[in-house]
Amino acid sequence: MAYDFDLFVIGAGSGGVRAARFAAGFDAKVAVAESRYLGGTCVNVGCVPKKLLVYGAHVADELEQAAGYGWTLEEGHFDWGTLIANKNREIERLNGIYRNLLVNSGVTLVQGHARITGPNEVEVEGQRYSAEHILIATGGWPQVPDIPGKELAITSNEAFYLKDLPRRVLVVGGGYIAVEFAGIFQGLGAATTLLYRGDLFLRGFDGSVRTHLKEELEKRGLDLQFNADIQRIDKLEDGSLKATLKDGRELVADCIFYATGRRPMLDNLGLENTGVELDDKGYVRVDDQYQTTAPSILAIGDVIGRVQLTPVALAEGMAVARRLFKPEQYRPVDYQNIPTAVFSQPPIGTVGLTEEQAIEQGYEVKVFESRFRAMKLTLTDIQEKTLMKLVVDAKTDKVLGCHMVGPDAGEIIQGLGIALKAGATKQQFDETIGVHPTAAEEFVTMRTVTR
Repeated sequence: MAYDFDLFVIGAGSGGVRAARFAAGFDAKVAVAESRYLGGTCVNVGCVPKKLLVYGAHVADELEQAAGYGWTLEEGHFDWGTLIANKNREIERLNGIYRNLLVNSGVTLVQGHARITGPNEVEVEGQRYSAEHILIATGGWPQVPDIPGKELAITSNEAFYLKDLPRRVLVVGGGYIAVEFAGIFQGLGAATTLLYRGDLFLRGFDGSVRTHLKEELEKRGLDLQFNADIQRIDKLEDGSLKATLKDGRELVADCIFYATGRRPMLDNLGLENTGVELDDKGYVRVDDQYQTTAPSILAIGDVIGRVQLTPVALAEGMAVARRLFKPEQYRPVDYQNIPTAVFSQPPIGTVGLTEEQAIEQGYEVKVFESRFRAMKLTLTDIQEKTLMKLVVDAKTDKVLGCHMVGPDAGEIIQGLGIALKAGATKQQFDETIGVHPTAAEEFVTMRTVTR
């Protein structure tokens, strides 16, 4: 049977665009349907605009440190509107780049909501298209718990478009998005409280990292409230919001921001017309080659619920394109030792196993830890400490994990990700000459076992 397209991609986010471009580069006939914005969550309401806001919040630190270096500055004034307008302009530029990437690759861009009407058929705005393969890459969507007043809260989707910076913000959640936005709001001048129902945020990260970040955020004056959760939200006469907690306490804020998880975006996708199955958490069930339970339909990225990171979706998109249209170049995605960063303030960089994971997996571990005040702060009164940590297999000397909390953590951990991918040992770390004077050299000068 002749199809309109070899591959029809639903969703023009990072994974979908990468799969489409590579497939087209392998001479496949490809279409991409998108109903919202080109670039997906990452470009529009995720990592890119968030990082721009993190940069803006970090300026406050630079101004505070300037006096120690002889700079006398007039009292600064921050304008939220200017930051958001400049951010919007940059996102629009990136939208255009994504459009050009697709079109110049020979991909047909179909704008509108796509709905699967059969194993090899997609409908967009009343127009039907046939395809040998359909790829679901529709990403995720933030969700707010079903409590009274939930409509009064915002999520990351709305936070990037707030008209004004709220004076008082209540951030709810314990994942990296909650921690990052708490730092953004506080760094830009809002009185910020981070509320989390668990004992300590960032579950799944290394215990030393979690504890160290908690201490540093408290030094910065961030109000951390653990083992606390909201029961209902009410709007007061003056327009502010009252959060009633499950323990009976009441907190008043101008903005309540929820970062309590994301769900796969499968709304009105037409999966009932296919043999696609979902797992018990609502994600699309796929095998190791991203094949769903319907032979002609694949899925990648946040909708499959594996590692929900942009570079992972990119890798999955490339893997799908290669397997379908250039099998001699196919290689599976390696989910081990994926470097990642949390753009908190201070930021986190991590790759490999946590100490807890290594022990749980049966390793006999040696731990190397270092806490120090960064050189840049020595001429200031700021007492922030940087944490660096290596988790090492005591039997083989192989480095199992690298963890950092401190300035440029994300930049530094990227290089260490290559070392772990190559199977580097602690001896090889020790024999590597450091770049002096830098914080990064601490990773190759830690000699004493902490425990």
